[in-house]
Amino acid sequence: MPLSLNPQTRLLVIAPHPDDETIGTGGLIQQVRAAGGEVRILLLTDGDNNPWPQRWLERRLWIGAAERARWGRRRRGEVERALRKLDVPAQALHAFGWPDMGISVSLRQDFAPLLSAMTQQVQAYRPNVIALPALGDRHPDHSAAHVLLRLALTGQAELPTLLTYLVHGHAAEQPSERMLIDSTAVQQSTKLSAMAEHHSQMALSAARMLRLAGRQERYERVEPVKRQGLLCSLPWQPSPLWLPWLRLTLAGHAGVRVWSWNEAPRVRDAAGRHALQLPPEMDGQGTLFIKLHLDLPSPWIFDRWGWWEV
Repeated sequence: MPLSLNPQTRLLVIAPHPDDETIGTGGLIQQVRAAGGEVRILLLTDGDNNPWPQRWLERRLWIGAAERARWGRRRRGEVERALRKLDVPAQALHAFGWPDMGISVSLRQDFAPLLSAMTQQVQAYRPNVIALPALGDRHPDHSAAHVLLRLALTGQAELPTLLTYLVHGHAAEQPSERMLIDSTAVQQSTKLSAMAEHHSQMALSAARMLRLAGRQERYERVEPVKRQGLLCSLPWQPSPLWLPWLRLTLAGHAGVRVWSWNEAPRVRDAAGRHALQLPPEMDGQGTLFIKLHLDLPSPWIFDRWGWWEV
């Protein structure tokens, strides 16, 4: 189903890092602006935990807190220049400054302030269209951004149109409803010009970044899961070797619960799969999300299991 854009369109873009706004939504932003609509960008992090391009461009090995802060300021400037190319005024950018590569951990440990900040911005802007990262995006900041935005909408009488975009990973084979953005040649050229403003990311990965930005934009409309009862089948069948380090996180609008795998209220469902017995206080809360994760350090940035809506 095509999206109707007009002067009443109020698009809110959720961007976990500088460059996601261009890669994921650069064409959509231009089309909203061309239709006379408004755009607001919520930038969750400054992308400061980005050591390899920083080492390359600054010719340094050691990166401490001061160097990371300086890199974050550089990337904040890049996103501002990219948005100017996309015809988005400077005042339309709101940056939270949350920890890069740390949103999932913050969601578990500091949930209430994050949810409150997201809710305040959504309620203040009153968007009727929101573009947000896909829940299945393999970058943990992206999937956590999806969870926070969806929970911030809990209880709203009229939900905006929710369109998810995917940067890292592969789209679902059978999406519920997919929308394609047919950018003009001029719009696509402008999008690539905006991408070029992210100099820090182009230094080592120009071909990959231009490939990502050059794809046709594909969005999927969010269809909330209809939960039946308090028993939720889990999509994972983890190896027994991981069990001592596995954790389960359950997030709802009212809060977060975290268990070790062995302490979680798990049972086997009728098909013999792992299932979670939801705590009674979570019933009636609306949308819930669960995540399986490891409490072990790893150089691999992408999520092995990710979040799941239950």
